[in-house]
Amino acid sequence: MAGAEGTARPNDRQPTIRDVARRAGVSKSLVSLLLQGRGRVGDSSRAAIEQAIEELGYRPNSRARALSRNRSDTVGVLLNDLGNPWFVELLAGLATALHSSGLAPILTDSQTDHRIGVGSVETLLARDVDGLVVVGNTLEEDEVTAAAGQIPVVLAGTRDLDLPRADVVVGDDVAGSGAATRHLLELGHTRIGHLTGPGRTGELRLEGFRRALLEAGRDPDAFLETGGQSEESGYAASRRLLSRVIRPTAILAYNDVAAIGAMSAADDLGLRVPEDLSLVGYDNTHLARIRRISLTSVDNAGFGIGVQSGRYLIERLSDPTMAGRVHMVATRLEVRGSTAKPQG
Repeated sequence: MAGAEGTARPNDRQPTIRDVARRAGVSKSLVSLLLQGRGRVGDSSRAAIEQAIEELGYRPNSRARALSRNRSDTVGVLLNDLGNPWFVELLAGLATALHSSGLAPILTDSQTDHRIGVGSVETLLARDVDGLVVVGNTLEEDEVTAAAGQIPVVLAGTRDLDLPRADVVVGDDVAGSGAATRHLLELGHTRIGHLTGPGRTGELRLEGFRRALLEAGRDPDAFLETGGQSEESGYAASRRLLSRVIRPTAILAYNDVAAIGAMSAADDLGLRVPEDLSLVGYDNTHLARIRRISLTSVDNAGFGIGVQSGRYLIERLSDPTMAGRVHMVATRLEVRGSTAKPQG
């Protein structure tokens, strides 16, 4: 059955660029520019073209297009922690943006590669990737810096590298941790702990935590522990905090995974969440949304960071010499059942 006027096509014919342009209400040349990453396309036109591509199921002939432009149409994605669920959401957004322009991501786990003596960046460069997206912290800072001199690089969810011609897409960590801390203060908590995390991201989340407590006239350093970003490290740090003679009544963790560790530590010590201990995570991953856990968490817009990182890389492929940009995505606090007023 035919669809709307101008959109129907025979079942045995694959959609073409002309079909996409007609559906999106733009010119064929504009669709071609977007697919080839050769020019800048306005946000509204880009959205219309991407929607048309998805609705029509259009798939460009990537092999012919890559050969004609001496490109592989692949993008290397360097990831250091496959166990972090927030990265899964970021990768979903990144893949959405890349696929819409006919680019295929090639994922490497640098943590695993590092253990077996393989260089992830070197492996990706050997595959002739057109660009590189670094997701989160990396063990290969020198290699990424060198790669940035050869191909476009975008840093997604990390600020640990300072590269003049690389784009950075991150959440507002100072605002996010500040909002979480003020939420606990407004509930009436005065003894608030923080499980700190690694890198520049950890420093900024600590900064937001400290600012909020200082503004409230509280000591920001009274209940700090190095929490890391794993469940095990979050558990160990929380055990240390909660075993003190004067313990915190609330804890802000570096991420959701560490907060799950804190929840286990509280349970082992006979403390109830949230009656005896309020907990806040960070990243608002699927773990926080599990009803049994119901973790208050800072939404760090993982999917949105991934989409914007993909868009920046596509633009940088068309103009590799442009100055580096920083795009900060807004955060928001999702309040659930793990926080409450302190008892007593």
